Amino acid sequence: MSGDRGAKKTLKVTLVRSTIGFNQKQALVVRSLGLRRIRHTIDVPDTPEVRGMIHKVRHLVTVE
Repeated sequence: MSGDRGAKKTLKVTLVRSTIGFNQKQALVVRSLGLRRIRHTIDVPDTPEVRGMIHKVRHLVTVE
């Protein structure tokens, strides 16, 4: 058995473009991810739900 079984994978997401001028639903997705302002970076768990949210706003964020 591996020693890091409880370690969760995370993604580093950074908002690089403003949500102004885009669909309101996309702005809500950005807020629900926890991003507040341009160049704000957060770590989110690597789950299918989060990946779907990132895919919806992929033109506004960068992912590492």
